Order: sequence, then structure tokens, then C-alpha cells
Amino acid sequence: MSRIVIALGGNALQENPKDISAEAQLVTSRNTAKSIVDIAELGHEIILAHGNGPQVGQIVSTYEAAAYNNKSIPIMPFPECGAMSQGYIGYHLQQAIRDEMISRGLNREVAAIITQVKVNAKDPGFSNPTKPVGSFFTKDEAMVLEKEKGYVMKNDANRGYRRVVPSPIPIEVVEEKVIKTLVEAGHIVITVGGGGIPVVDEDKSTKGISAVIDKDFAPEKLAEILNADILLILTAVDKVAINFGKENEKGLEEITVSEAEKYIEEGHFAPGSMLPKVKAAVKFAKFKSSNISIISSLNSAKYALEGRAGTKII
Repeated sequence: MSRIVIALGGNALQENPKDISAEAQLVTSRNTAKSIVDIAELGHEIILAHGNGPQVGQIVSTYEAAAYNNKSIPIMPFPECGAMSQGYIGYHLQQAIRDEMISRGLNREVAAIITQVKVNAKDPGFSNPTKPVGSFFTKDEAMVLEKEKGYVMKNDANRGYRRVVPSPIPIEVVEEKVIKTLVEAGHIVITVGGGGIPVVDEDKSTKGISAVIDKDFAPEKLAEILNADILLILTAVDKVAINFGKENEKGLEEITVSEAEKYIEEGHFAPGSMLPKVKAAVKFAKFKSSNISIISSLNSAKYALEGRAGTKII
């Protein structure tokens, strides 16, 4: 039996990126649950992490639209929007996984934890916000928001102006003791959703901040904290490839940390796509010599753990 932190890609929640309705997500979650329960049947300890980009964006946009049409409606702070997204994504996943386990006669419980993740208030990411969130605005509207709300607004590919927030590195999971207790009791835990709700220490208390923690580095940090054996990053492709999209494209089966770092240096992986996944996988594999990182597709998750699919980094 292994302790496995599983990072779910966007396709685990939305099969059709154009349909971000809650109803569509629940259907996709039920398909995702089958792959998760395949692993649970093997007896492994499972900790699930997931992204929340479209979901939190939808929540932010809804509040922005409501406030625009009715000045008495306040815009919801970004950390609270992140918490909302964790709640309803967690609800979908825990319901779908529990139902799938019951259908297979598997006696395990599943719980979603609203999770805060500490970051350093002096993280370099705060000096250069890059993550767009929420609605599109005109230049004039953007200038008003910058003045009234203190937002940083940037032109998004000439489609309009959007708010951008920092992307700091995670340093601590606030609820780690709760997560450990549940995992050690044999329960499946859904946590650090969307990278976690970013918080900083301020005057002997914790304060939520407007930021987006990378959804691959948060589960990697969690895997370190929980002393996991495997970090399993699930995405839309079966294997990591070098020379992707070219005639000499090559899928990778098992590589060392040094080989992975060489491929990173050579620029084989796209920023914002495969690059953060490979970097997170390398970081976990380097943390302890026995650690294993695997990148594979959701449908091949069970086979990847058996060494029959995916890319393993050791």
C-alpha cells in the first residue's frame, strides 16, 4: 500500500471546456470517480487535489456582474471566491466518489476540506501579478477599478482588460494535521483545491489574500508534508513527450530527475501547460530518494501506478 497524492487536471472536472455549468461538472466528476475508485480498490491511501480556474473565474464574474448592475451588492473578495469554488467542487467529487465506492461495495469514507495554504508575503510573485481572473472590462472601466478597488488591470490578448493577481509559491498547508488524521484513518481526502486559499501571517493572525497558487505546486508541497510515496499528476495526455508536435516527438516512460531537468533546460515543455507539471514532479522526486512522481492521463491512472502507462520520474 502506498500513500498517493493525486493532482487532478482540468479534464477531470470539465470534459467540454466550453460548458462550465455545475450540472456538466457533476456528470464529469462521476466519470472521474471511476478512475479514483480503481486506485482505492487497490488499498492505497489517497489524497486528491484539483484545479479551480474556470470555477473561481465564474464566481468572480457573477459577483462583478451583479455589482455592476446593482451598486448595493458588494464584490466578493477573491479568497472567499476561492473558498466557494473549493466547496462546490469538493461536494461534487466527494458525492461522486462515495457513490462509486458504494456501488462497488467498498467501505471507505471521503471528505473535502476547505484548505488554506500559507505563502510568503514577500514572494516575488507579488511584484508581478500575472494570473487573469474574472470579467473583461473596457479601458475606462479598468481605470476606475484600479482607482476604487486597488486592482491591477491588464489587457488580455486585446479582448479587454482583466484583473490580474499574483501566483506565489506555497510554503505551508494550514490544515495539514486534520488532513493527516483523516488519511491515517483510511479516508479519502479532497484538499488544496485550486492550489488552496492563499493566506499570509499578519499580526499573529492569518489573512486571506488575492492570489492564485499553482495547482501543481500545491499538491507537491502537500505530498512532501504528508510524507507521500507517490505524486500522481493526471492530465489530458498519457505521457510526457519531448519534441512535442514534431516529427521526432518521443513519449517518455521513465526518466531520472537529472534527465527531466535537462529537458526543462532545453525548452521541451510549454509554460502554463506541461512545464509546471514536470517541475512539480521533479521537486517531489528530489525531496526524498524513494519518492516517485508520475504524470499520466486520468483514464490511465491505475495502469500508470502499475508501470504500464504514464511518465515516471525517479
